[in-house]
Parts: sequence; C-alpha cells; structure tokens
Amino acid sequence: MPAGVPTGLWIAGESRSAAGEFEVVNPATGKRLATVADATVDDARAAMDAAAAVAPQWAATPPRQRAEILRKAFELVTARADDFALVMTLEMGKILAESRGEVAYGAEFLRWFSEEAVRIGGRTATAPAGNGEILVTKEPVGMCLAVTPWNFPLAMGTRKIGPALAAGCTIIVKPSEDTPLTMLLLAQVFADVGLPAGVLSVLPTMDSKGVVAAIMGDPRLRKVSFTGSTGVGKALVAQSSEQLLRTSMELGGNAPFIVFDDADLDSALDGAMAAKMRNGGEACTAANRIYVQNSVRDEFTRRLTERIAATRVGPGWAEGVGLGAIINERQLSSIEALVDDAVAAGARVLTGGKRIDGPGCFYQPTVVDDIPAHAKIRDAEIFGPVAAIVGFDTEDEAIELANGTPYGLASYFYTESLARTQRVAARIQSGMVGVNRGVISDAAAPFGGIKHSGFGSEGGTEGIEEYLNTKYIALPPSRA
Repeated sequence: MPAGVPTGLWIAGESRSAAGEFEVVNPATGKRLATVADATVDDARAAMDAAAAVAPQWAATPPRQRAEILRKAFELVTARADDFALVMTLEMGKILAESRGEVAYGAEFLRWFSEEAVRIGGRTATAPAGNGEILVTKEPVGMCLAVTPWNFPLAMGTRKIGPALAAGCTIIVKPSEDTPLTMLLLAQVFADVGLPAGVLSVLPTMDSKGVVAAIMGDPRLRKVSFTGSTGVGKALVAQSSEQLLRTSMELGGNAPFIVFDDADLDSALDGAMAAKMRNGGEACTAANRIYVQNSVRDEFTRRLTERIAATRVGPGWAEGVGLGAIINERQLSSIEALVDDAVAAGARVLTGGKRIDGPGCFYQPTVVDDIPAHAKIRDAEIFGPVAAIVGFDTEDEAIELANGTPYGLASYFYTESLARTQRVAARIQSGMVGVNRGVISDAAAPFGGIKHSGFGSEGGTEGIEEYLNTKYIALPPSRA
C-alpha cells in the first residue's frame, strides 16, 4: 500500500487512534490490507465539537480563499493519482485503469466547486408595492454529514465535500467500512493544502447505525447527504425528520439500456460494455436491464456475448485484466443468487454464470438471455458483471418496460433518429438520460434521480444549492 495513508480517525485536522480497530480486506486476495480505527459515538461527538468550533470562521472565510483550497486539493489529488488509484484497487477491487479514471472524475468535483465557490449569487428587486427593497442572499446550511458507499470511494466523497466546502459548510464523512482508506487519504490531502482543522472529519466505523444516529440527533447538524441503498436512504430520511434536516439522497438504480433497431450497433455495443461492465457493474448507474429490439436482438446479443466472454478476470493490479474482484462475499452471493434464480425460471446463460474459486471474490463476466418476466434479475439491482437481455418489438413496449420500476436514476437508449430521441427522452422516467452514450456522469452536470432513486442533485451548478440556505432581507425604500 502507498506510504502516508492515515489509518486513524480524522478529527480536528489530525489522525487519531480509537478504542477499537477493524480490518480492511483486499477483496482480490481475501487478506487483511490494513487495520483502521473504529469510531464510536464519543468520537462522533468529538468530530461534531471540532466542526462546531470552526464553523463560524469557515463560513466567514472569503469565497476566493475557499476556492483556492479546493483548487489546491484538486492539484494534489491529481499529483498523487497513482497512490489514490492503487488504494482504491486494493480496498475495492476495481481494475487500476478504472481507479485512475475515478481519480480524474473525483478530482474534477474539487476543481468544479472551486469555481462555483466564487459564483454564489443572490438578487435584489424593488417590491411591487413600492414599499421597500427585496434582497435575497445565500448562506451555508451549516454542519453537514456525508455517508458514502464503497463502489466509488473517492468520487462519492468529493462530490459531497466539494460543494459543502465551497458553500462554507463544515462536513463529517462516514465512509463505507469496506473502503475507508481512500477517504482518509483525501483528508490528509486537505490538511496538506491548508484546510482549517475541524472543517472536515472522517469517521470510519463498524457501528455505522450508532455513529450516524448520534450525529443526526445532534441539533448542531443541519444537513445529511447519503449515497447508498434505497432501504437505508428511507430510514435516514425518516430519522432526519426529528431535526428537520436538509437531505440529499442518491439511492438505488435499475437502469434500462434500450437498443432500437435503427441504432448504430457498433456504438451501442461500446456503450453497453461501458454502461454494464465499468466498475465491474458495481455502480448505481450501471445498465441493469438491456432491452434490444427483436429485429436486431440476435446480432447484438451474439456480439455482446463475444465481448463479455473475452474479458479477462483477475486482481485489479494485474496487467491485461478487464474485470477485478467483487467487493465482498455478501455481494458475490447476491449476484450468484440472482443468476441462479433466473436460470431456474427458464433463462439461458450465454457465457459465465458462475463464481470463480478463490482466493478472493470473483464472478465470471456473464450474459443471460430469454429471461422470464417473473425472474428476480429483471427487478433487482444486480450490482455485478451480469448483462441481462430482454427483447421488445415496439417503441411503446420499450418505454413501458423501461419505466416499469419504482426506480428512476439513469437510463440509456441508442437510436439514429432525432424524432425518436426527442420522444423517448421525454417519456423516460429517470433523473438522467444517456442518448447514444454509455457513460454520462460529469462533474459539470447534475447527478440525481427520481422516484425511489432519491432526490437532490450533486454536481453542476445545481450541486452547490443543496448546501445553501436562501435568506430574504426586507429593506426600506431607497432614498433619493
């Protein structure tokens, strides 16, 4: 592992020990990667105290100074890209090429929000009755809690930390217990570029429920941002009502990937590989249901199967590997159960379909076809390297299938028709739509879903608004 990665709690600008520790396991080997401090409720209170102490100072820091710190953090993360990439590959399992891609993507949120920090606006207007002036300003919401997942251990943090710091908020991050090292390394980067102690804390813990509950129950907290499962998100939303917290929820996905018969199949195949296999399929935006118009289904399925079957599996750091390890045994078993259920229901496995004997957690790159409507794989989020293919005949049928889910995060479709692009994009029920693109995430664009995929936006000009309160100041009429 690279040198200089903290393994303690990050509180008040320094790495601290804790009463207990837990092991971070390399999913490609099944062996211990590091031992990390295990935060308790008392540690959470210490982080809250540190954040509260520095909050007035940070909120009053000129936007340009906040912007410069974020910009320097972007530059230092970029300079240490190899270290960040290796840490992510070792603790999460993805291949090094994808880890490097995440470093570039995750760092971009720091650069983007360094630029947004100096563009926080407001407005003035004369009251329609002429009895005064309307002044509208934006202020930081206050202390924030970010709960981040394991699948993108850097980017899911920077797209919350970036806007929070840009807006003038202090923030506590509770990373996944599977992948805390990346976020601890980021905390060290922020300390190195001069972020005041206490503005950012990182609390790895095996008691996520207790630590998060303690922070959310503290009246000093004003916002919680969560990326993870819909079930946990619903629980946090309910919990947030006690303090009437501002909330942003980026929850589960069940993304449709539609290939119409007028699509450029070469482009659609490239897009399907990216949307399905990137990050080993362990992404909330991953193509979960691949719908192919029946007139081109045989050719598309054959060619996609050839590509997926040719994907080499192994440790993410090994040369020539295209698919790394699954995060843990629990997730591996979930993937295995969905494929087994589909086969039992009558589906055909065209390639793969089995776990790979250890050490480590690996699953064969898989294509499943002829999937009955009642198979669980058509409704559940797979979160793994399994392409589930279903045929359709008409545009209306494709849209009905795509929208037939309680989720609405991302969707994709391929067509060469401008008229169809306009029709389908308008009718698809999701917060993000990729047209002839298999990768759509961009720091300059709003990321978020609808329905059971959550609410709120991260990234884009919309992202910083999640961390700002609107204040109306009623002024008397101006004097001549």
